Amino acid sequence: QVQLVESGGGLVQAGGSLRLSCAASERIFTMAWFRQAPGKEREFVSAITWSGGGTYADSVKGRFTISRDVAKTTVYLEMNSLKPEDTAVYYCVARRGSVALMTPPGYEYWGQGTQVTVSS
Repeated sequence: QVQLVESGGGLVQAGGSLRLSCAASERIFTMAWFRQAPGKEREFVSAITWSGGGTYADSVKGRFTISRDVAKTTVYLEMNSLKPEDTAVYYCVARRGSVALMTPPGYEYWGQGTQVTVSS
């Protein structure tokens, strides 16, 4: 069982930046971030494969950057130019497969989530 622990959420003004981190208990092929706003379905944000290739939702492309450390156990999400609509609980997820999927059922492991609030 892979454990995922997120950190870095918080309150920020629109236009500001935050960096989320997620530490996994072991190396794992694919890691990603999903988010869920109140009253909305969980949605894909970004994913990164073993080789370091990143995939982004259109809504965050150009503003968010995903990366991972050399040990392949920690993933980061650098969020810039934040908007109020980015407000959500952000979940770190992981899967043993090598393909970066964009749907929640594709990921076996989920963190507890970290709240990101962007004020206008």
